[in-house]
Amino acid sequence: MPRIVREAGITWEGNVARGAGAITAASSGAFSGLGYSAATRSGNPEGKTSPEELLAAAHGGCFAMSLASELTQAGTPPERLEVRCVITMDEVEGKGHQIVHSEIDAHGVVPGCDEAAFAQAAEAADARCPFSALIRASATVTVNTSMR
Repeated sequence: MPRIVREAGITWEGNVARGAGAITAASSGAFSGLGYSAATRSGNPEGKTSPEELLAAAHGGCFAMSLASELTQAGTPPERLEVRCVITMDEVEGKGHQIVHSEIDAHGVVPGCDEAAFAQAAEAADARCPFSALIRASATVTVNTSMR
C-alpha cells in the first residue's frame, strides 16, 4: 500500500466555552463546514459533529476495510459488513479528558464463514487496523462480533 496523506482544515472562532468551529475535508472535499462546539461536543449534538464522532467514523471505517481484507484472504469475502464504533472520552485523574475506550460491534453476512472464523478474522483485523493501534497507545479497544 502506498503512503497515504490526507488533510482536514479547521476553523475556530471565540473562546472554548462559547466559540464554535467548522471542519472541512481539505484533501477530498467530501464534506465542508461540519460544525462543532464545546456545547454540542459534550451535550446534545444539535446536528453538529465532534472530534470523537469523527474518530469513531475513522476507526470503524478502517476496521471494516481491515476485516473485509482478512475475510477475503481467508477465502470467504464478505457480502456485507455492518460496523458500529463507539468512542468514549472520560476524565482521567491527573490528565484531564482523554479517549479511554473504543468499542467496535461488527456484524457480517459472510457466505461460507462460521462464527468462530468470523471472530478470528475480526481479531486479526483489529491487530492490523492502524486506528486500533493508534487508540490502543493510550486507551482500550474492544471488538464484538456476530454473524447475520
